[in-house]
Amino acid sequence: MTHSTLRIRPARTTDAAAIERLAALDSSHAPGGDVLIAEVGDELWAALSLDDGHAVADPLRPSADAVLMLGARGRQLRRGERRRSHARVRFA
Repeated sequence: MTHSTLRIRPARTTDAAAIERLAALDSSHAPGGDVLIAEVGDELWAALSLDDGHAVADPLRPSADAVLMLGARGRQLRRGERRRSHARVRFA
């Protein structure tokens, strides 16, 4: 049995149609704004909006862990953004 690696990356505009199909499979709407996606091989398993936390996942695959990993990565990214924004604050 071949194991494929789960890859998390920011969605690109070229991923829009695949995210829409995934949302339809999940009987939901596509996540909007800044979106992270989880892929296994060349297949999209899950997508998560960094703006509002809305996630969609392929119900025909064991994708629950992919959604959890997207959430964890999103929290890491938000913490990093907060640190950078605090570093830019200058007091008179």
